[in-house]
Amino acid sequence: MHHPLFPNGAAGAVAEFLVVCLCAEWCGVCREYRSGFQETAGQFPAASFHWLDIELHADDLGDLEVENFPTLLIKRQEWVLFYASMPPSPSHLQRLLKTFLQQSADESRAYAHASVERRCWQANEDLQRLGPDQLAKICG
Repeated sequence: MHHPLFPNGAAGAVAEFLVVCLCAEWCGVCREYRSGFQETAGQFPAASFHWLDIELHADDLGDLEVENFPTLLIKRQEWVLFYASMPPSPSHLQRLLKTFLQQSADESRAYAHASVERRCWQANEDLQRLGPDQLAKICG
C-alpha cells in the first residue's frame, strides 16, 4: 500500500527499493521539497516512496535521530544504502537513485557493508524496522 501522495509508486509487488523522506510539517524547507520528492517518485517506478512526518509518527520511529531536514533513507531489500540529510533538490536524489539502480544486488550488499557508518546502519534496529509493511501501517 502506498501513500496516496504517490499514486504512481510501484503497485502490487513490494518494490525492491524504498525511499523515505523523514521530515516535519513545521519545516518550510520540507514543505518546499515535497513536490519535487513527489515528481521524483513518478520517475522511479522500481522504488516505493514514503513521506514520513517524524513528529506525527515519533512513537513509530524508536530512537531514530533526525537532526537536519530533509533526511532520506534509501533501502534495497533489507540493506540500508543511504541515511543522511540531503540538499533539498530533487536532482540530488535522482542522481543517487540512478547510481543505486545500476548496482546489482551483490553490489548493493557490498556497498551497504563497505564502511563503518554503513555497517552501523545495517545493525540499527530502528532503520531496519522501517520497511514496506511498517511504512504502509504508518503512512496509510
